[in-house]
Amino acid sequence: MRHTISVLMENKFGVLTRVAGLFSGRGYNIDSLNVAPTNDPTASRMTIVTHGNEATLEQIVKQLNKLPDVLKVQNFSEGEYVDRELVLVKVTVDSKARAEVMQITDIFRAKIVDVQPKSLTIEITGNESKVEKFIGLMDNFGILELTRTGKAAMPRK
Repeated sequence: MRHTISVLMENKFGVLTRVAGLFSGRGYNIDSLNVAPTNDPTASRMTIVTHGNEATLEQIVKQLNKLPDVLKVQNFSEGEYVDRELVLVKVTVDSKARAEVMQITDIFRAKIVDVQPKSLTIEITGNESKVEKFIGLMDNFGILELTRTGKAAMPRK
């Protein structure tokens, strides 16, 4: 089962390394990781997507809470949070496919950010489901390159 964990931490050198080390040292896998400063310049928020059973998740949260410089750890359950991901995808197009790719991009409220003679680079933001559906459709045209930010999440309350 996949889990989304939010870690509010002091914006200090080495904190990211300690968190990543906690995961690798205990054999936990990180599916995605997103870190950025908050509105408070002394704090950063890390959003981690991982998988495991409830016991594994409970252990991860306990270990994160023990780390120095960690201010708050939240394990988000379904519906308790809002999440988004940014993806840049470069798709092969010819004159025939270009219009269709542009139409799909418009339907998904994505944005074309670069146009080349044989490719389009598209930016899409949304939840994981939306992003996966879009990537699936673009795969039919031929994806040349793809990069993802990983999930950013905030509690609803």
